[in-house]
Amino acid sequence: MTSAPAGAGLPPRPGPFVHPALFYRDQEEYLAGIVPFVRAGLAGGEPVAVAVPGENLELVRAALGEDAERVRLLDMRRAGRNPGRIIPGVLRAFADAQPPGRRVRIVGEPIWAGRSAAEYPACAQHEALINAAFRGREATILCPYDERRLDERVLADAHATHPVVIPAGPGRQRDSAAYDPDRVVAGYNEPLPVVPHALTFPFDAALLSRARHVATGEGARLGLTGIRLEDLALVTAELTTNSVVHGGGSGVLRVWAEDGHVLCEVRDRGRITDPLAGRRPAPREQRGGRGLLLVNLVADLVRVHTGADGTTVRCWFAR
Repeated sequence: MTSAPAGAGLPPRPGPFVHPALFYRDQEEYLAGIVPFVRAGLAGGEPVAVAVPGENLELVRAALGEDAERVRLLDMRRAGRNPGRIIPGVLRAFADAQPPGRRVRIVGEPIWAGRSAAEYPACAQHEALINAAFRGREATILCPYDERRLDERVLADAHATHPVVIPAGPGRQRDSAAYDPDRVVAGYNEPLPVVPHALTFPFDAALLSRARHVATGEGARLGLTGIRLEDLALVTAELTTNSVVHGGGSGVLRVWAEDGHVLCEVRDRGRITDPLAGRRPAPREQRGGRGLLLVNLVADLVRVHTGADGTTVRCWFAR
């Protein structure tokens, strides 16, 4: 346990990667935790990024004043709409763009009041997987949590996904006694029940092209147009191809509408053994192996369930 006050720049902890959760109750506590953290990074010559929901981003921008010009500012409601996109498309994208070995400092707020029940399991898994994605990297990633507006389950999960916690108010950072990210990843590997009214299309290698046309035809009928329809075509092609190559040679495609979204789902007999599959950036020289990563980058939400009986990947596209 350390005695450093919250917002004091977070003193070194064992290992190069530091991942604290910052709990706050109002704007004053939010800025008191984030602004000194950002300025300490700038003073130390560290590249700094802040990826938080738009309304909070404007608070931080205003509080930083001219220093905001030296910070990469991102609206997490857009950049992180799909939690599966945040590690490869936000956190690693920023960290990997810096000179090798240079420490980075990031504020990332992927969970806010208003995240849907469908989104939350992917959010919790994301927070847990940051620890594996950055293991051994020179980085500090501070994750704020609104203690007033988030429910008890979310706050409890934050203690399990972050090795360091900073209590709200004048609290001092401490080690989390509940830290257990693997439990969170496994616990939210939840079965995704079959939707009986969905259009259903079994496929194998000979029907890959047909599966894509079936999906886009139904997507258009349900209201997708333009780039969204192209995204559905790309996701369908990647998921069905993965099923043929890695999932036993065949699978089942389903497409349906729900709560203002078109959903596309592929089930097969394969099993995903790497929790970071689809969340790890692919090196430029790598040939293939980008399918699930592309799915995470273009879909509005991706949920995955994998087990002994096979794997289901379900994707959401806003209409």
